Amino acid sequence: MLADIRNYLMARNSVTLADLALHFDKEPEVMRGMLGHWVRKGRVARSDLAAACSRSCSGCCNQAAREMYTWKQ
Repeated sequence: MLADIRNYLMARNSVTLADLALHFDKEPEVMRGMLGHWVRKGRVARSDLAAACSRSCSGCCNQAAREMYTWKQ
């Protein structure tokens, strides 16, 4: 599964946690744990897109949709 995550990130460069959870059919918290492996190894960077969101509602801006993971070349 970790290799599948690596390959998915390498192919797309940057992906939200929500997209990863949907693609791998896992809960966001489960994906976050697996992504932690690559973050600790320095291969993936996590960023938060909250600053880019101009909405003050809780509509589309859930945590998983704002959490971005980027594969480091």
